[in-house]
Amino acid sequence: MAPDPRLPVVIVAGIHTDARKEVVERLLRTVPGSVALHHDLAGAADGTVRRLVRDAGGILSEGGTPLVDGCACCALREDLVPELLRLAHGPTRLAVVELWDSVEPKTMAEVVAAHAGDLLVLTNVITAVDPALVLPCLADGDDLAEAGLAAAPTDRRTVGDTWARQLEYAPVLALVDHGRADDEDRALLAQLHPTARRVAAASGDLAAAAFAGFDVEAAAAAQHPACALLPHDADEAGVTTFVWHRRRPFHPERLHAALEDLCCAAARSRGRFWLADRPDTLLAWDAAGGALCVESAGPWLASLPDAAWELVPPMRRAAAALDWHPAHGDCCQHLVFTSPGLDREGLERLLESCLLTDEEYAAGPDGWKDLPAAFAPLIEPSTTRRRRVTTVNIVKPAQGDQIRV
Repeated sequence: MAPDPRLPVVIVAGIHTDARKEVVERLLRTVPGSVALHHDLAGAADGTVRRLVRDAGGILSEGGTPLVDGCACCALREDLVPELLRLAHGPTRLAVVELWDSVEPKTMAEVVAAHAGDLLVLTNVITAVDPALVLPCLADGDDLAEAGLAAAPTDRRTVGDTWARQLEYAPVLALVDHGRADDEDRALLAQLHPTARRVAAASGDLAAAAFAGFDVEAAAAAQHPACALLPHDADEAGVTTFVWHRRRPFHPERLHAALEDLCCAAARSRGRFWLADRPDTLLAWDAAGGALCVESAGPWLASLPDAAWELVPPMRRAAAALDWHPAHGDCCQHLVFTSPGLDREGLERLLESCLLTDEEYAAGPDGWKDLPAAFAPLIEPSTTRRRRVTTVNIVKPAQGDQIRV
């Protein structure tokens, strides 16, 4: 078989700046002919994103690209592919795209994949991780703007939720462990993303991982709330993952009143859920660092006519079929909480108290529509959906202690 003539492109992401830079440097040193492309968004306030191209020997070129509608991340998207195509016409054997601290790899992977064509091929996405910093970053409720990491004036993400998505999207985690991490740190990392391939940045496995291959559609499906590959129950080294799955809908007002306690209960929680007053709407739950994002992910398949199923991606149809209920179809509560010192029993009691009672459930969908629409401010498209529920300070508990907030 003839070798693929296209330029391999690997994306290296991560808010752990030093770890990310070390991973990129090791790729440059171990893969002959490799070149790193980095867009530095730190100076975006001046109206320009700085572009840096380098190899193992040093800087090859520097330049800048103007902001697009005041957005540094938009400028990165506009400039990335032309630069990669320029490299594809040269002797480069591997293009390493080093993303800036708060840039999430999903968007950039989809940009590269959409423009791959005859000259480029996205071969993997790697997130660089310092295991000792996983929990501090996950529990950081500061807005990116407060941390100097916002990619645009309208960027309302937090450090914690941004880091969570960087970590959970990549199929490969490159670990830079300088001896500061302990068993709890490693257990937390393993439970947050159990399907990831974890490689030591200093090992030869890193270079092989850069060429392993990447399916952008499968990666997106694995993160979609309707068919996400969520972690399973686990308990190791003081870290617990609690999977809560029920069929009965939530009472919107009681769940809304419990949001602060639920967000404080774990360093990370995510999944899908349904509200009695919105029985046809699949809702996504995404929380880290005290910031909760609740948004509509479209209809449950149970609410669609049979003919519409052909328009639904196969992975979602398969996920619904595997979890189908005779009365409610794919409608369900499927939430996953991961944290050191997790109070599993207390969390379960709180979640159960938010479900409809037997009497409320017996009223059926017609009666449920009259329940208070407590989640309207979080779900309506005209509002900002990511809300900081509370400021959470999660610290590593002493032996036998619960998580402190």
